[in-house]
Amino acid sequence: MSYNIDASNPRNNPYTLTFGKQPFQNIPRVIETNEIVDSFLNTPSTHQVYMITGVHGSGKTVLMTEIKKELDAKKDWECIELSTSQDLLLSLCQTLYEDKKFSKIVKKIGGISAMGFGVQLNSTSEMVLPQIPITEALKRFKKAGKKLLVCIDEIIANDSVKEFSSIFQILIRDDLPIYLIMTGLYENISNLMNEKNLTFLYRAPQIKLKPLNLGTISENYRNNLNVSLEDSEKMAQLTKGYSFAFQVLGYFTYKYDGDYKSALREYQQYLEDCLYEKIWSELSRNDKKLLYAIATSKTGKASDIKKICNLDNNKYTPYRDRLLKKMIVNGDEYGYLKLVLPMMENYIVRMYRYEIE
Repeated sequence: MSYNIDASNPRNNPYTLTFGKQPFQNIPRVIETNEIVDSFLNTPSTHQVYMITGVHGSGKTVLMTEIKKELDAKKDWECIELSTSQDLLLSLCQTLYEDKKFSKIVKKIGGISAMGFGVQLNSTSEMVLPQIPITEALKRFKKAGKKLLVCIDEIIANDSVKEFSSIFQILIRDDLPIYLIMTGLYENISNLMNEKNLTFLYRAPQIKLKPLNLGTISENYRNNLNVSLEDSEKMAQLTKGYSFAFQVLGYFTYKYDGDYKSALREYQQYLEDCLYEKIWSELSRNDKKLLYAIATSKTGKASDIKKICNLDNNKYTPYRDRLLKKMIVNGDEYGYLKLVLPMMENYIVRMYRYEIE
């Protein structure tokens, strides 16, 4: 299906279809932002690491970026963003010693260059592990009254992340001014926390991203799309407070000059192609079976759902708990389950019948 995203005046569209990009129209998560920032700014800091988790498209990257910008604006803070596609310790070390903005703090030790899996401080010195120059740099940060925030988006439990987390634990134990924000899916964060030498992560707070406020979404649509109160409220309900859905529905409604009903087909198709297909591919057969039962249940009662999926309690409970932790399903109302993501029911039913039945 063609989305025609280069329609007339696309540059004026206040909404975005791009993942991870700081959108022009953004609904700030004030509570979550204040919790993390205030914790880092406390003397002494309440925590030095936070993990932000949520389903694909829930706004994890946007929240991390907001916090990074807020702290970066403070004179005693410096921020670095690292990628899990690289060696994290080596990347941090290189950035601290090669980025000009840190030169006054770190005061280069005869230059630094990456060689193999270690770091060479000058042409004659022996190879050392990145931990040593990182520790030295952070000591200089502390002496200068500076603090360093490291941001890592969409973590995975690979060797680089495990090694970085292990060294980070040592750095904070040595009372060095380094702080960490990691974002990731539930299963990736869980896998990292379950590493036997990283149990300190269990004490680190997790920020689980809940739906955005529907009233705020409605107000945003009304202000930016010139739609009626009735239509803006219906649009907000169609997003279920899902961060990426808020952007997508706004984008296509703008394309159709405020006619959200004309945008619905492309809205649903875009969510399915860009998000639901990915989410579905990461589920087990029994995950899908349970989701199908939830999608086709007329009542949402757990008792009815169990009958539809024909899973006994020994199988039903762990798969239900897994979907709850993945934040694909909501079970806040006792004895009931419902899907969290907007317009996902039809996709689940269609894919289940195509793949499994």
